[in-house]
Amino acid sequence: MSRQEGDRRIDWAQDHMPILEALLKERREEQPLQGERVGIALHLEAKTARLALALKELGAEVAIAGSNPLSTQDAVAEALAARGVHVYARHGAAVEEYFRYLDQVLSHRPTLVVDDGGDLVTRLHLTQPELLEGLRGGTEETTTGLVRLRAMHAAGELKAPMIAVNDAKMKHLFDNRFGTGQSALEAVMHATNLTIAGRYALVVGFGQCGKGVAQRLRGLGARVGVVDIDPVKMNEAWLDGYDVGTMHDLSPKADIVITVTGALRVVRREHLERMRDGVLLANAGHFDVEIDKQALADLASSVERVRDSVDAYRLPDGRRFYLLAEGRLVNLAAGDGHPAEIMDLSFAVQALALLHVVGHRLPPGVHAYPDELDDQVAKLSLTARGIGLEVETEEQVRYRATWREGTQ
Repeated sequence: MSRQEGDRRIDWAQDHMPILEALLKERREEQPLQGERVGIALHLEAKTARLALALKELGAEVAIAGSNPLSTQDAVAEALAARGVHVYARHGAAVEEYFRYLDQVLSHRPTLVVDDGGDLVTRLHLTQPELLEGLRGGTEETTTGLVRLRAMHAAGELKAPMIAVNDAKMKHLFDNRFGTGQSALEAVMHATNLTIAGRYALVVGFGQCGKGVAQRLRGLGARVGVVDIDPVKMNEAWLDGYDVGTMHDLSPKADIVITVTGALRVVRREHLERMRDGVLLANAGHFDVEIDKQALADLASSVERVRDSVDAYRLPDGRRFYLLAEGRLVNLAAGDGHPAEIMDLSFAVQALALLHVVGHRLPPGVHAYPDELDDQVAKLSLTARGIGLEVETEEQVRYRATWREGTQ
């Protein structure tokens, strides 16, 4: 793809991200990020490019790297660089190159960071701790990244304040569920050109992302099974009408397996050995660790790239297992990621979180996303869509404040 195609993609995203545009309209003139240097590690595609440009419009110097070697869209990266953002990323980067790009972002000595998965922040702490002195703080937008940050904090190793953007209501209730549900299935269908209807699909992990994936699978006509380690979530999945059980019990039925856990090796050799010929294996979690790729390679007698983003692992008994996007985040490694309207919500949340960090002197640690910022994004979203919001009457406010009134 050409730089012109990258420009078109960025412009299309901008046209469908009215919430971020409304924030810019409110704050652009005051330049609240003037003098700040923002280091970003996110999936580098059109919606992310719009966020980077928005931060630049608010006065910041912006440097960005991809947060996944296969999710960078090169045309978008080229177009973003032409618009004045420091870009260090390319599609298909080797692991060593991927970390070198993170180091190049850190070479700008960021005062603020935006992370996705925790690689940028952990890299900063492990390899360039001297930069922490100039760091005001930052944001983390994934479940996986927050697990890492909270482990760092528990060990006394987190030296910067980080806002838990993933936990914001206007992020995880919409991005995780509606974004992941749509984008994961779009990527699977695009990569394989196969039907979803009539297949048995196994969703491993029933958090907000897993719920979205399961919901969309059922909407497309799949029979859906759910596996989780949380007994409450398993009860929820059962009452929602899904087939529930263990990997041992459900994996032999699966035509499609989609992992959405953020955990390590949830699809292991003992599960693979029980799976049927032709199973599609996809991961919608952040890192490529949920499907045991080494076990898959050990079981296979040959591996062949049969379609873009589809590798066929053939076993000695003739069974074929199809691994999508090398086990990386299928939404972006084999697709365009979440819809623009969903990322508009998430990136408005991100922008306000950075402004909050600049305006407050926060201690090191993982900080909750402020409720008042969540409400601000929610109201902007309704306004952008022309939706009115009911307002309490004075009588209702008084009634809610008293305990004496009950049965009439």
